[in-house]
Amino acid sequence: MTYGVGLKMDRGLIFMSDTRTNAGLDNIASFGKMRTWATEGERVIVLLSAGNLATAQAVGSLINERKGEFMALTSMFQAARFIGETIKEVIKMNADAPKGGGSFLASFILGGQIKGEEPRLYYIYPEGNFIESTPDTPYFQIGEHKYGKPILVRAYDAAMTFEDAVKLLLVSFDSTLKSNLSVGLPLDLQTYVGDSFKQGLQKRIDRNDPYYLTISEGWGEALKRAFASLPAFEG
Repeated sequence: MTYGVGLKMDRGLIFMSDTRTNAGLDNIASFGKMRTWATEGERVIVLLSAGNLATAQAVGSLINERKGEFMALTSMFQAARFIGETIKEVIKMNADAPKGGGSFLASFILGGQIKGEEPRLYYIYPEGNFIESTPDTPYFQIGEHKYGKPILVRAYDAAMTFEDAVKLLLVSFDSTLKSNLSVGLPLDLQTYVGDSFKQGLQKRIDRNDPYYLTISEGWGEALKRAFASLPAFEG
């Protein structure tokens, strides 16, 4: 399992994903689950994955093999369709393989901007179909999302700065990390400033990152203070 978030704001897009992959308690490893394709001045495309690692890697490898075709697409909608068809192809390739009790399914978040349109964000289902974000649904989560969703619901603001968005996502991920062992550090972070057509901040956040530690400890203390300030129950 993993956890990934793509969030659309007035200023652009921000992405974060963990790197944990496990196949049992004694087989834990780290793999990056964020891929980026960019042509400066023209387009930036980011893809997050969750679910079966082999499926996600196969999809990424096929896109790389067909990079010329992929990078010639003229809209993010076409890019979402391209990835959806690639997912279907990978699933078909594995249809007759023994599953051993597992699943070949993987889900994806696609976001970015191609010159001539605004930044766009998509959720691509394991079957290859997809939906686009709207003002009512300005962010997507994949993987183990339930623990990190409440803070996004309560604190997201389309007008927020990238600095506040990073803080928001770190709180969301910290809540998930403390609740589910299948999600783990380090975390991959990437920002995209709308209409810049170049990659923004790219950072890997490990367990010793000073800012992450400040957010993790500060959020825990803030929750304790908020709980203590609530009125006591009177039966």
